[in-house]
Amino acid sequence: MRATFDNSYSRLPERLFARQAPVPVASPALVAVNASLARELGIAPESISAEVIAGNVVPEGAEPIAQLYAGHQFGNWVPQLGDGRAVLLGEVIDNAGNRRDIQLKGAGRTPFSRGGDGRAWLGPVLREYVVSEAMHALGIPTTRALAAATTGEEVYREGPMPGAVLARVAASHIRVGTFQALAARRDTEGLAALTDHAIARHYPEAEGPLGLLTAVSEAQARLVAGWMSVGFIHGVMNTDNMAISGETIDYGPCAFMDAYHGATVFSSIDRMGRYAYQNQPDIAMWNLAQLASALLPLIDPDEDAAIAAAQDALDGFAPVFRAAWLTRFRAKIGLTRAEEGDEALIVGLMQRMSTSGADFTNTFRALASSGDASALVTDPGAWESWAPDWRARLAREPGDTSATMRSANPAVIPRNHRVEEMITAAAQGDFAPFHRLMAVLADPFDDGPDTAEYAKPPRPDERVRQTFCGT
Repeated sequence: MRATFDNSYSRLPERLFARQAPVPVASPALVAVNASLARELGIAPESISAEVIAGNVVPEGAEPIAQLYAGHQFGNWVPQLGDGRAVLLGEVIDNAGNRRDIQLKGAGRTPFSRGGDGRAWLGPVLREYVVSEAMHALGIPTTRALAAATTGEEVYREGPMPGAVLARVAASHIRVGTFQALAARRDTEGLAALTDHAIARHYPEAEGPLGLLTAVSEAQARLVAGWMSVGFIHGVMNTDNMAISGETIDYGPCAFMDAYHGATVFSSIDRMGRYAYQNQPDIAMWNLAQLASALLPLIDPDEDAAIAAAQDALDGFAPVFRAAWLTRFRAKIGLTRAEEGDEALIVGLMQRMSTSGADFTNTFRALASSGDASALVTDPGAWESWAPDWRARLAREPGDTSATMRSANPAVIPRNHRVEEMITAAAQGDFAPFHRLMAVLADPFDDGPDTAEYAKPPRPDERVRQTFCGT
């Protein structure tokens, strides 16, 4: 792979990472290369080889490292985590002048593996490839998939499974948990270096640690509003899975809802519903409070003053989230201007969807395509009691309200049963369903010839009720 690396993170204090090369594999083979993303990064797609993606060859200029971080996992504090199966090759400056990480996920053991094998099996690699690229196509900030390769080796989870590596691209892999690791060690010098690096890299307009906290809070508020607008459930919103860049990161037990219900959970490890769809804004706020706690020594030497200033910054999350949520959901029902009763109108529809078990994606898409979702909002009288107020509100809107809705409501999402169908086929060596799914999801707002089949909700026997972390 021919890339021009400029590795700023590896110039930070070495206690923030461990220098670690990827561990070579037996027989790498490419599954997919994201040619358009490669070109964005200034990389010739044809120069991307299986040997580089699988970790057998380290590109010239790369400085492979595994990053240190800690985190709260399901609310429980873990003082050291880190990249246990990922290696950051380095950073490139893309064609737009933005710095981007290139990381190999599933690249073998590191000093942070905590007894794990450092590998990934093919299923989670392809799930992350598909879902992250779908999120990008939906216009929601996310890490990206550059390429995937099989390793020619088996990994052992419930049984032997085909190994694979994902090449992931991110604005950075700095997490809330990265700051927590240094704060827990009372490493104020390291914390200051990381803060300065994060500000310079992501929020150059921010002034000091308080400015960083404010910027991260606002970015996360907008991100979670985006998730909510497409029915996405992250599934494992631990502090080590929250990127301070405001990108969606770590697609483990994630899923898009079929039937709408606010308490929906898919993650097999979320037994208490901590990370349910409706809880995501509150959990984001909880995670940001942990970032604030980590930054307190840098905000003010007087702890009470630091807490008060941090609380003021965190108080900005709720209004930014509400404004972003309203903007997105207004567009979903065809509104571009703000009126007093809009939130009640939106909530009223979603309550009716919930009692009817209406499909989240298809209900909103029906508003755009026909203006009639009565076949989906089936609770007796529910649609009829909502639609007249909606149509009256639409009549006060300028412009093409159908176009507004079509651009806000995807026709197709990576439905769980389609993702599982693709993974099952790929595990048997058939990658055709993967490529078909990627083709359909590349333009999720378009009613292409293949869209109708992929837009169908699962039959009862196709429903996927749990998704798994994949580690």
